[in-house]
Amino acid sequence: MRMRSLGRSGLMVSEVGLGGEHLQGKPYEVVKEVVDEALAQGINIMDIFMSEPEVRSNIGRALAGRREQMYLQGHIGSAWIDGQYTRTRDIPTAQAAFQDFLDRIGTDYVDIGMIHFVDTQEDFDAVFHGPFIEYACSLKEKGIIRALGMSSHNPVVALQAVRTGLLDVLMFSLNPAYDLLPEDTDVDALFQAETFQKDGLLGVNPSRDTLYRTCEAMGVGITVMKGLGAGVLLDAKASPFRMALTPVQCIHYALTRPAVSSVLVGCRTAAQVQAAVAYEAAGDQDRDYSFLLSSSPAYSMTGQCMYCNHCLPCPAGIDIAQVNKYLDMAQTLGEVPATVAAHYQALSARGGDCLACGACESRCPFQVKVMEKMQAAAQRFGS
Repeated sequence: MRMRSLGRSGLMVSEVGLGGEHLQGKPYEVVKEVVDEALAQGINIMDIFMSEPEVRSNIGRALAGRREQMYLQGHIGSAWIDGQYTRTRDIPTAQAAFQDFLDRIGTDYVDIGMIHFVDTQEDFDAVFHGPFIEYACSLKEKGIIRALGMSSHNPVVALQAVRTGLLDVLMFSLNPAYDLLPEDTDVDALFQAETFQKDGLLGVNPSRDTLYRTCEAMGVGITVMKGLGAGVLLDAKASPFRMALTPVQCIHYALTRPAVSSVLVGCRTAAQVQAAVAYEAAGDQDRDYSFLLSSSPAYSMTGQCMYCNHCLPCPAGIDIAQVNKYLDMAQTLGEVPATVAAHYQALSARGGDCLACGACESRCPFQVKVMEKMQAAAQRFGS
């Protein structure tokens, strides 16, 4: 299992993680089987947003004696009231629900405390301009949470939160289909096949593109939810691409976006954990999503680098996708952040090393003018 840095949090997390939502309603034996398999496969990060008491207790029992082996995302503002899940901004209710999380999991700290589900401007204002953010920050100051995060499906709202400088981690719904959608898409529509059958869904929405690059520049690690699009992407009839992607392709797409640290895959069985972790052993051909996106009528990315590295090998040893990623980030943000410049300069070969042989351009499925971009990178970063 390969590990990635989770932004500036200091945590190194498995690039394939575990989403816990499908464990709700399952008996303890099933929960333990899934958790056992995840740990055996090298998964070390798990999201637990569910407020239902039994699933929390079952996960706690499954992790007993092994808590230190799994980084936990625990949500602040997810509560269980009158036998139902609810999202709350009431401080006493949120405090009680978070303490319940700690008690049932059997821990005195949470690695990543996630402000739960902020999707609207009104909710953003209520959370970040009121006592809720003070409560969340106090948990970090006391060491009850080690990193502060937020979960969201809305790129505009998420970007505002990232730009506050308070977040270490963003949990975001990310996949090639969602990246097509306008920023005002209702969260419920993300799970409806007809949402993706509309005309005019061409290329990555600029709001999402800016969000990912800003996270990278500010050291905010992204953990991915809904990487498989709630199954829509695995169904040729429902997919906007008119072809089905595989789980491996979906995971690879997410992991090639800027700032992404881990894709959290929801699993009901040990076999599903194994299927997700199969990504680690998959070859380049199995991971390749470029042929689908470059040929789809719903996805026009001509001239835009998708960081798939089909342009390699480079005789000068340039990691072309990385150079393009840092260049795109600088152009999107309108400046060259110090962290981005440092990452660029740390590359063993940079834009200025380009031999202008053109071999890369002949291999690029998106017709990117690679030589021009290498020259632009050399000018922008100074070498």
